[in-house]
Amino acid sequence: MLEFDGLGFSHDPGKEPGNESGNESGRWLFRDVSHRLAPGEILTVLGPNGRGKTTLLRCVAGLTTPTEGRIRADGAVGFVPQSHHTTFAYTVLDMVLMGRARHLRPLATPGRRDHELAHGALERVGLTHLADRDYPTLSGGERQLVLIARAIVGQGPVLVLDEPAAALDLRNQGRVLHLLRGLADEGRTIVLTTHHPDHAVEIADTAMLMFGGTDVRVGPAAGLLTDSTVGALYGVRAHTLVLDEEFGGAPRRVIVTRYDQELPS
Repeated sequence: MLEFDGLGFSHDPGKEPGNESGNESGRWLFRDVSHRLAPGEILTVLGPNGRGKTTLLRCVAGLTTPTEGRIRADGAVGFVPQSHHTTFAYTVLDMVLMGRARHLRPLATPGRRDHELAHGALERVGLTHLADRDYPTLSGGERQLVLIARAIVGQGPVLVLDEPAAALDLRNQGRVLHLLRGLADEGRTIVLTTHHPDHAVEIADTAMLMFGGTDVRVGPAAGLLTDSTVGALYGVRAHTLVLDEEFGGAPRRVIVTRYDQELPS
């Protein structure tokens, strides 16, 4: 379970002109954000650049202190950043094993069970063949998959991921979406950001649309992600299509955009 109540963040809430009390929303990235996620629920956070999506995730993960509000999680929160670099040439396996750190006694080294879990996580993200490679030599997409594997072996009940599919090719995007849905079906609570409404439609139970300031909308993904709301959120024309059985499986709803037709600002 993950709950945030009245969550807000501002770099400078009390110094706006005429806002000595900090009651206006002009400099607030987001404010009064509340939601309770049950075990197994996936929440996708969408919004234009600069609206506070990454800051919100860092607050939920405990890496950034919110200006106001509170967060409560039943257990450890695993965090997967959008990008990650390291100076040291750790192997891929060592990077994944770092996710077991909180389960080890002080000064202890990973044991057989830790290695089994690490290899299992690498198998789930399709990187078993890279276990002995140096992490810095990987592509950006491969590094992202390694970080997801590291979060998995931590075995925390909550996973928070910042644009986990941003650097991935189409096949690996599908792999990650399928993996996240599977982890949720196993009982993990998942929060992720994405700029792809299709990803949210595909796997999310709930969507959060960050229009800015106090305008943060939360609701069932299927109902909230409509042509009008997605178009208004990003300032582009959006249209829903339904793919029939020719694409395999049950009919699926997808949202496409016309990048050459911006909506009036």
